[in-house]
Amino acid sequence: MYNEIDLDKIDLSSEPPREEPARQYYYMAKCRRHVKAESERLGRPLFAAVRTFGCQMNARDSEKLAGILESAGYMETDREEADLVIYNTCTVRDNANQRVYGRLGVLNGLKKKNPHMKIVLCGCMMQEQSVIEKIRKSYRFVDLIFGTHNIFKFAELLFAMLESDRPVIDIWEGTDQIVEDLPIERKYPFKSGINIMFGCNNFCSYCIVPYVRGRERSRAPQDILNEIKKLAGDGVIEIMLLGQNVNSYGKNLENPISFAQLLKEVEKIEGIERIRFMTSHPKDLSDELIQVMKESKKICRHLHLPLQSGSTPILQAMNRRYTKEQYLALAEKIRREIPDMAITTDIIVGFPGETMEDIEETIDVVKKVQYDNAFTFIYSKRTGTPAASMPNQVPEDVVKKGFDKLLKTVQETAKARTALLRGRILPALVEEINAQDDTLVTGRLSNNTIVHFPGEASLIGKIVNVRLKECHGFYYLGERV
Repeated sequence: MYNEIDLDKIDLSSEPPREEPARQYYYMAKCRRHVKAESERLGRPLFAAVRTFGCQMNARDSEKLAGILESAGYMETDREEADLVIYNTCTVRDNANQRVYGRLGVLNGLKKKNPHMKIVLCGCMMQEQSVIEKIRKSYRFVDLIFGTHNIFKFAELLFAMLESDRPVIDIWEGTDQIVEDLPIERKYPFKSGINIMFGCNNFCSYCIVPYVRGRERSRAPQDILNEIKKLAGDGVIEIMLLGQNVNSYGKNLENPISFAQLLKEVEKIEGIERIRFMTSHPKDLSDELIQVMKESKKICRHLHLPLQSGSTPILQAMNRRYTKEQYLALAEKIRREIPDMAITTDIIVGFPGETMEDIEETIDVVKKVQYDNAFTFIYSKRTGTPAASMPNQVPEDVVKKGFDKLLKTVQETAKARTALLRGRILPALVEEINAQDDTLVTGRLSNNTIVHFPGEASLIGKIVNVRLKECHGFYYLGERV
C-alpha cells in the first residue's frame, strides 16, 4: 500500500482519517511539512538515528520507524549527534535496561549542546511502569515515549512531539489491533523479516515478554502472503517469519490455520528462494511442521529450538511445559527426519533453585543434541515475573561456575558440528563486504553458518556455490566455485 501513496497529495486542511493506516499517512504528511520548514530554517537537512536493542522483532519494528522517518523528511544517520534519536528498547534482561540508561546520559550531554534535538524511547522496556516513572523523574529531557502496542501510531505521536514543548507519553496496556502497510526502510534489499504474529501466551516464569508484548495475535494469512509477494517483487529472495512462538501461529484466527500450512503457502511464492523463521517453542513443534520442513526446497536447514534448561524440575519451575526426555525425543526426531538440519538453542544458567546437578543435566542435553550453536545467558531477575520472587536465588559464584562449565561444552560441541562441513560445496547468500577484509564477501549458508570468501560487491544479494575450506570454529573461509 505505502508504495502507492503520495504524501504531497494528502489534504491537510481536512480532519485526520479515523481508519488505519490512512490516519498515519495523514500525520506523516503533516510531519513532512514541519520537517521541511525546520530544514529551511536551519539551511540543512534534518537527521535521524534509530538504534535497536533486542530481538529480530525489535529490528523489524525499527525498520518501520526508519521508514516513517524517511517519509517525514528525515535523512538517516548512524550518528547519535542527530536531530532526532530513537532507542527501540529491549527488556528481556536487566543489562539491556542499564545499557539504555547509560546511553541516555550521553544523549543528555548532546542535547545540551543542541537544544532542538529530539529524543524518543519506545519498545518493550517502555511497557514497564517502573521504567516510565524513572524516566519521568531522572530523564526529563526525553521528548517522546511509547511502547510496543501502539508503534503503528508513530507518525501521529511524532507530530504531537514536534508541535509540543512538553514530553509526549503514550503507553497502552494492550491491544487487539494489527496495523501494517506502513513505510519500511529495510536494512538489506535482498532479505526481510515478516511479522506473522505478536505477543505470547506461554508465561514462562522468568520471562517478561507476555507482560510487555501482550497476548498472542496472529496476522491474517492472506495479509502475510500479500506482503511477501510485494517483497519478492521488490527483489527480496530470503524472508524470515517472526513471532515469539511461531509454532502457535493461527490458533486465534477466525479460521484457524497451522504454521505448517502457512509455510506451504509461502513456499509457493515465486521469487522467494529461502524461508527462515524464529522462534519455535518445543511444546508446539508438530510432526506436521517437521514433515513440511523435510519436504521443502526453500525452508532453510536451521531450527532455533530454545531449551533453557536440561533439568526437568527446573523446566517445571520455568513453566516450560516439557520434560528433558520430551525435548530429547523431539530433537532426535528432527535429526532423524532431517539429518542436515542445524539446531541452535537458548540456555539460561542460574535460575532460582538451580544446582550443579541441574547444570550437569543441561550439559547432558547439549552433548546428546550436539547443537550447532547455543546462546547461553545468566538468569536475569525481572520484576513482575513469578521467578523474581522465588526462593533460593543462586549465588553469583555458583552461577559463574555453572556458566563457565556449560559454555565450554557448548563451544566444543558447536565447533565439532561446524567442522563436519569442511570440504563441502554449499550455496551461500552473499550479505555484505567483509568488515575486516574488503577483498572478501560474507555469505550465510542455509544452516546459518557464516562463510567468508573472495568476491566483489556485485555478488551481494546473490546465492552462489562456495567450497568450505578452512573451519575457524563457528565460521568458514571458502572459495567460490
